[in-house]
Amino acid sequence: MATILIVEDEVFIRQYAEWTIEELGHDILIAGDLGEALVHLSAPHHIDVLFVDIRLNTLAYGGYDVANQAIGFWPELRVLYTSGSFLTNDMANLFVSGGQFLQKPYSPTQLETSLSALLC
Repeated sequence: MATILIVEDEVFIRQYAEWTIEELGHDILIAGDLGEALVHLSAPHHIDVLFVDIRLNTLAYGGYDVANQAIGFWPELRVLYTSGSFLTNDMANLFVSGGQFLQKPYSPTQLETSLSALLC
């Protein structure tokens, strides 16, 4: 079991991720924006994976901002980025070290495979 922080500003997409990850047996923390994410990141519990939407509406660099700040709290945190946009080199160049990408829309199986790869 892992603890996964989901940062997604679209409610229905966040709920889909939450339900899918719960079905896999992981513990979940939920945030809709950077402020909520920072509350979880600064708490004394352990977080294994940050699952973050690249295009959060309230931030200039969206999920990149969240991931960069998260690494400050948890240097060994694994990051799974997601977006409805196709992955480009410019996007990938902004990933934290070891960051992975999952294209939206994703299936439960694709999400499971991506999380399993990060948690190995």
